[in-house]
Amino acid sequence: MVPVEDRDLVALQIGRRPRAFRRVAARCPFGNPAVTEQEAYDDTGAPFPTTYYLTCRHLTSAVSRLEAAGGVERWSAAIAASPELQADLADATARQQRIRRSLAGPRTGADDGTSLDSGIGGSRNPAQLKCLHAHVAFALAQPGYRTGESILEEAVDPWPTDACCFSESRSS
Repeated sequence: MVPVEDRDLVALQIGRRPRAFRRVAARCPFGNPAVTEQEAYDDTGAPFPTTYYLTCRHLTSAVSRLEAAGGVERWSAAIAASPELQADLADATARQQRIRRSLAGPRTGADDGTSLDSGIGGSRNPAQLKCLHAHVAFALAQPGYRTGESILEEAVDPWPTDACCFSESRSS
């Protein structure tokens, strides 16, 4: 069997070639890509503010169910009410900005570097969550981000229990 490159696996997972793909940052319990790390800018110089992106279909669905149930609003309110969560998010935002600057290197892209100051998931207002998927992806790629880890813990059945959902879909 010919080995499949991570980029090709991610393309199969998300249904298109990944834009600004740099590497797989976290894998599912079955060894397939679950989170990818993107360059700060794509090949054309366009900003790609989502540094960490969920690619596992099963996990993405679990987090989507949280969002559909009002998760973004609920977690934003929890952060607003908790100095500990505010500090955790501020620390993760600062880490996100350092990572993006490091990934960008000397490049400033078509936006002259303004996107390098974005928060997790490209948020312009880090205190107001934008996308739970991005926070879970950040937590998986950068362990120790309590808020993202707590969001993941709230997800019902984030991983399949008996076999990788992606492996099954590839073999059929």
